[in-house]
Amino acid sequence: NYPGDVGGLSKKIVQATLEIYKNTSNELRPTPMKVHYTFNLRDFSKVVCGVLLLKKTECEGADRHVRLWVHEILRVFGDRLVDDSDREWMLQQLREQTKKIFQVSFDEICSHLDMNKDGKVNTWDEVRTLFFGDMLSPAASPNRPYTECPDVLQLQKEIEAHLVGYNEMTSKPMDLVCFLYMLEHLARVARVIKSPGGNALLVGVGGSGRQSCTRLACFMADFSVFQIEIAKGYDMSAFREDMKAMLTKAGGNQENTVFLFSDTQIKDEGFVEDVNNLLNTGEIPNLFPAEEKVAICEMVRKAAVDEGKAPDGTLAQLFAFFIERCRALVGCVVCFSPIGDNWRTRLRQFPSLVNCCTIDWYTAWPSDALMAVATKFLQAVPDLDDYVRSNCVEMCQFFHSEAKKLALRFQEELKRIYYSTPTSFLELIQTFKQLLAEKRASISSLKSKYEVGLDKLTTTELSVESMKQDLIALQPQLVAKNKEVGEMMVVVNEESAKTEKVKEVVAADEAVASEAAQSANAIKEECEEALAEAMPALNESLKALDTLSAKEIAEVKAMKNPAAPVRLVLSAVCVLRNVKPARVKDESGKMVDDYWPSAIKMISEMGFLQSLQTFDKDNMPAATVKKVAEMTVKEDFQPDRVERVSRAAWGLCMWCRAMETYDRVAKVVAPKKESLAAAEAEYNAVMEKLNTKRAELKTVVDQLDGLNAKLASLRKEQDDLTCQVDLCQKKLERAETLITSLGGEKTRWTQNAKDLSADYINLTGDVIVASGLIAYLGAFTPDFREGCVNSWAESAKVREIPGSEKFSLERCLGEPVKIRAWIIAGLPNDSFSIENGIIVDKARRWPLCIDPQGQANRWIKTMGKPQQIVIAKFSDSDYLKRLEGCIQFGNPMLIENMLEDTDPAVEPVLLKQTFKKGNATMLKLGEATIEWQKDFKFYMTTKLRNPHYLPEVAVKVTLLNFMITQVGLQDQLLNIVVEKERPDLAEEKARLVVEGAENKEQLEVTENKILDVLSSSQGNILEDESAVQILSASKQLSNEIAEKQKIAETTEKQIDEARLQYVPVAFRTAILFFCIADLANIDPMYQYS
Repeated sequence: NYPGDVGGLSKKIVQATLEIYKNTSNELRPTPMKVHYTFNLRDFSKVVCGVLLLKKTECEGADRHVRLWVHEILRVFGDRLVDDSDREWMLQQLREQTKKIFQVSFDEICSHLDMNKDGKVNTWDEVRTLFFGDMLSPAASPNRPYTECPDVLQLQKEIEAHLVGYNEMTSKPMDLVCFLYMLEHLARVARVIKSPGGNALLVGVGGSGRQSCTRLACFMADFSVFQIEIAKGYDMSAFREDMKAMLTKAGGNQENTVFLFSDTQIKDEGFVEDVNNLLNTGEIPNLFPAEEKVAICEMVRKAAVDEGKAPDGTLAQLFAFFIERCRALVGCVVCFSPIGDNWRTRLRQFPSLVNCCTIDWYTAWPSDALMAVATKFLQAVPDLDDYVRSNCVEMCQFFHSEAKKLALRFQEELKRIYYSTPTSFLELIQTFKQLLAEKRASISSLKSKYEVGLDKLTTTELSVESMKQDLIALQPQLVAKNKEVGEMMVVVNEESAKTEKVKEVVAADEAVASEAAQSANAIKEECEEALAEAMPALNESLKALDTLSAKEIAEVKAMKNPAAPVRLVLSAVCVLRNVKPARVKDESGKMVDDYWPSAIKMISEMGFLQSLQTFDKDNMPAATVKKVAEMTVKEDFQPDRVERVSRAAWGLCMWCRAMETYDRVAKVVAPKKESLAAAEAEYNAVMEKLNTKRAELKTVVDQLDGLNAKLASLRKEQDDLTCQVDLCQKKLERAETLITSLGGEKTRWTQNAKDLSADYINLTGDVIVASGLIAYLGAFTPDFREGCVNSWAESAKVREIPGSEKFSLERCLGEPVKIRAWIIAGLPNDSFSIENGIIVDKARRWPLCIDPQGQANRWIKTMGKPQQIVIAKFSDSDYLKRLEGCIQFGNPMLIENMLEDTDPAVEPVLLKQTFKKGNATMLKLGEATIEWQKDFKFYMTTKLRNPHYLPEVAVKVTLLNFMITQVGLQDQLLNIVVEKERPDLAEEKARLVVEGAENKEQLEVTENKILDVLSSSQGNILEDESAVQILSASKQLSNEIAEKQKIAETTEKQIDEARLQYVPVAFRTAILFFCIADLANIDPMYQYS
């Protein structure tokens, strides 16, 4: 089904593969250093299967398939080759077989790989860029075609995108650089896991990137990664339980899984035997007991029946289906180190590691990889011009290559083995970035403090003369203002006296007016009380009138023979309104007055009711009122009786009664109203006179207020002038205090600020050399270290990276106060040991000290005593519990008497595999998850004179050679001799050393306090009295300490002169010790401590 030109290649591919297989088997024979150079027909099969990964729909002519065949040969046969000569031989074979069997030119079909444009593809670096794979497809995509990746830059961008996706989905992100070397190995792992049950053996030193490539490849293929977690007590049974869990999950749930296994996790060789079986058959014999087999068979029963793999449904058929699934779905990626004998031994004992795995040999990082990594990470360093940044990248690559050469010479001359790994290179870069940022911040801060302090001093000195002139100018102004205030006070006092007199007159008039007002109010209240009797009745009557309607009035008019109460009420209304009665004859014929006809006529008038409401009740004639009063007392004039007869008559009745009552009350109130009018008139006259007096008083008071305001203004000006004079005098006093206290520091601070400016410029060169020393040179002896550092410093100068004239780690990163404390704690007082102390303090990884004489051990114990250091050994049964406590409470811990390996259980601590949980930093140690305290420190020491730490250990720690030096031993022996011969001198010397360290620490603390006060003071320091007092007291204390230190140094010098006579003894003893120690180089029997 393949296109014709491609299909015709099938026999050629088989023939060419066979030729390569035969030639490789014959020429590349296994040796002790190349024990994995064994080839079998599985390798032949892998090439053919690899060619078949390219589907027929992806074919683009015969040339691509020939390139694919070349690619698969390189992956199966070429990736395991360990040296350049073998690789060049393999390339030559490919060129020959391509020409011989495929009848095409290798250079033509691979022309796009021609990097040097010489028309030939004949170097290994050129074929490195030949890529086939599924890495251009989206991660976890169901359709990921296996195709050629001709554009390396595009491939790099795709991988970087996959890496971003991985980091977003994991709690342990990887900060990787996608350079060509990384892409090569990633593509190889991705190719292996793509094939069903594909297994890989990744061979390289620790830190090469084996596990990182595997994890990213699995992410892209949507495979799960399973890895065992080593804890204290992890044994064969625990390993088998993990294997059960992995196989059950993969085979039972049909989940693609990669088992990632490293040789650092081998606590029992039985682990490797099980892995060997898994590679060979896809199962581990006798792993599952009978009852667990039944459970597994039930998990896969439905799938097995659906696929027709278990026609009878027996346990044997179902379990065979499960094993088949595991073989297809579980791939193993085994990471081994080629260093040491274990590698060769395991390959001999467990042949499936070679026979059933595609081998990928991780060579040392090439220079382009080192440059790519350094370029990426140093790109983030601020304040570096491109030229210096480029040279720093070159220096990092130079350090790495030089450290490898130095390690070879170290092994040849001293038989000591040290490994320079990619992790060391990454540590170099990260240490450089961290230390450069810290030192820049420290120097900038200190320089700023000196400059601010100098600025304050300069400002103070310049302001003294101006303040004196200000004080001279202010004194006359203050005298004049005092006089002006005195004169104004006299005027204000005179006006105050006049105002008081006017106030007295007004107060008397106000008393009279108040008395008149009280009298008028009393009369007014009596009138109101009397009226209060009549007014309710009057108001009620008016309301009653309001209720009368025309209909009710018409009813009255219609009465021909009205009832007596109606007739009586209307008669009273007529009397009040002065309506004349009619003269009529009564029954006896006598002429009498009859008000009814007149009443009928009256109520028929328009506005009758309105006239009643507006009736002039205040001017009723007394006779009229008397006549009405006689009527109101009659039985027929009572309101309830009248209301029963006529509603209209009742309203008129109420009105008449109200009029009579009002008149009766008004006669009483009238005299009182007259009295009230007279009282009010008198009150108004008094108030008019009083208001006149008040106006006069207001005028006088306003004048006085104006004078008082002017006086207050003058007093404020007087106070301001007084404050100015007082402040000026105080500032002059403070200025004199400040100048007296700190004036002598001006020259020193100026020089210090200048030196710090130079140090800031030189930081880049100094810190990069210091970072190289910390990352690579801790394990070397003094001669090797010193020679290498001098060479590196010289190289930095040649590359024009700014740095100090003479590099010194102590000057670059050392803190004098801290170093003195170390020496007091027992650190030998020589430059090599001090460098070791600085490396312990500044390194990012925990220190592992090669300490045959126990110096580091004693120093660490003494130094950690105040923090309650915990001391243990890996052989202690409870050391992990104690380690957990130290991490949680921030106590330091020392593991002593280490051998040549670490316990895998402490790997999370060594690698600082912390993670955030809320606001807390956590660490998973074995099964426990504990909080990580930033104060926690971890130290390791070994008494082995010449330990061989494999890269897997070296990449996790900072190796430090703490072997005693001649200078350090001589100094210690001199102390011992003096203690024996002159105990008084020894005691005094020890006291002076401690006292001197305390004095210098206090001096530094005091100066920092002075600088902090100066830099934190806002505005003019002379206005801050407390700051000036602190500065004065601090400087006084500093002078006292400096004086004491001067006396102590003089005394110490005298003691040192007395000690000099014992130096020859110490010198000869030190020589003897090193002569005896070197005897071990002749024969291991000659070993002395």
